Amino acid sequence: MKYHHMYEKLTKITPEKNVMVDEPIKKHTYTHLGGIADFLVTPETYEQVQEIVKLANQEEIAFTLLGNGSNLIVKDGGIRGIVMNLQNLKEITANGSVLVAQSGARIIDASREALNKKLSGLEFACGIPGSVGGALYMNAGAYGGEVKDVLTSTKVVNREGKLLTLTAEELDLDYRTSNIPDKGYIVLEATFTLENGKYDEIKEIMDDLTYKRESKQPLEYPSCGSVFKRPPGYFAGKLIQDSNLQGKQIGGAQVSLKHAGFIVNKDEASAEEYINLIHFVQDSVKEKFGVALEREVRIIGEDLDR
Repeated sequence: MKYHHMYEKLTKITPEKNVMVDEPIKKHTYTHLGGIADFLVTPETYEQVQEIVKLANQEEIAFTLLGNGSNLIVKDGGIRGIVMNLQNLKEITANGSVLVAQSGARIIDASREALNKKLSGLEFACGIPGSVGGALYMNAGAYGGEVKDVLTSTKVVNREGKLLTLTAEELDLDYRTSNIPDKGYIVLEATFTLENGKYDEIKEIMDDLTYKRESKQPLEYPSCGSVFKRPPGYFAGKLIQDSNLQGKQIGGAQVSLKHAGFIVNKDEASAEEYINLIHFVQDSVKEKFGVALEREVRIIGEDLDR
């Protein structure tokens, strides 16, 4: 088997079913884009996460955390080394007004569990497709709410494989940013402190936000969600719309006709086509309005060898 030495070491840490070799990343991203990962590993415990990080350090092999692939574009050349996905860490528990969610759980599911426990504060997250870990990574938000409003603490693994408990303040959460990427933290769980509320009132807010999302966003096609951050004083979607870019297509990638802030994989696009369309939109808006659109979506991986 290719990479036999590393495969053996990984399967000593986590069961064989959690170690995939030469795995197509497009099967694990919302955009359905991305080449091959040398190893895709899905650990089941915090200890396994720590051991895999330590192994990558010992072997001096590249290590990448994938998250659940919702706010991410992986290039066509794929990712070398070990790619970790925390989809098996998805437990959500509530005790009083405190809700603890593991990083692989969807933030949508955390908001639904809060509703079930009549807890208010996570309603804004009911339409965000990412994982809890990804939500902390980018301080995800929508409809006037964001993670920093309700997060109190988190457990992470650092680059050396050490388990740390940090307060929300120690993450430097700001508009769609945190220090998690710079510090190289792997989020394992998040603790949210919410407020007691009434089930019907919380559900009414979530139903309203879900309707707004479903009626305005192009959920019928694969996409990475909102591509750009909101520029100060403007709305990215409005700038793109006013640049007459809706429907603009490069290969199989298209600026959505339903919401200009989205780029959809309409017809088996390559990552290169998707990224080229992002650059085209940025260049067009800059030329027409003098506004530099900053990407919200992450781009990782390697270009395809020609």
